[in-house]
Amino acid sequence: MRNIGFIGAGNMASAIIGGIVKAKLLQTENIIASALRDSTLERVNKEFGIKVTKDSQQVVKESDIIFVSVKPNVYDEVLKQVKEFITNDKIIIAIAAGKTIESIEAVIGNDKKIVRTMPNTPALVNEAMSSISPNKNISEEELNLVIDIFNSFGQCEVVEEYLIDAVVGVSGSSPAYVFMFIEALADGAVKAGMPREKAYKFAAQAVMGSAKMVLESGKHPGELKDMVCSPGGTTIEAVTILEEENMRSAIIKAVDAAAKKSKLMSSK
Repeated sequence: MRNIGFIGAGNMASAIIGGIVKAKLLQTENIIASALRDSTLERVNKEFGIKVTKDSQQVVKESDIIFVSVKPNVYDEVLKQVKEFITNDKIIIAIAAGKTIESIEAVIGNDKKIVRTMPNTPALVNEAMSSISPNKNISEEELNLVIDIFNSFGQCEVVEEYLIDAVVGVSGSSPAYVFMFIEALADGAVKAGMPREKAYKFAAQAVMGSAKMVLESGKHPGELKDMVCSPGGTTIEAVTILEEENMRSAIIKAVDAAAKKSKLMSSK
């Protein structure tokens, strides 16, 4: 495993660093991160024991794989500041909504190794779902290396870049939908008399367990739903209400809206 650097050390970068450290993919002395604020650098250094700096150029010089995890509105400017130090053997991993491989190549050159990714916030608890889209300069060995890194804090899939907007809708943004669902489930339980703290635990564990059944059983979600719906029982009564209130349609529209917004951001 090579030296890894992070330009930007916010929540997502911290989650990835934590995954790498926990999985022991690298020694902490082989990881370096930069940030503008001293408080951010102090937090990351204290939590993970990695090297920190305010100098993003130093990060690029010392690293073979560089995660660029800054806000989209400053992305190009940050890349311009480190461009001269990005040699053809370094791998740039992009984490930013709306920043296409083509737009990054326009700044640092189309001969550079670039991987566009889209992780989500469950990376903070090592349960991320991430997409990986390499450009033409990434070898199979290098791609496998990137996959190993992303699997250290969740799961990932290699996808064609044109699917990134769908990824945003179904995975990148969807934790927010799920949090809303959990909150609504808990509200319903509170209405039925359950203390709120217990309601959140019942709702969240039910969602986590259900997701695990989908991933591990290999059964269609509809089949799993039918297994819970006994004839004339409580579940089919609830499912009837969800169908009447167009739950499926609302979720499909939400995913579609997020995907369309992502596509719009990429076109600017």
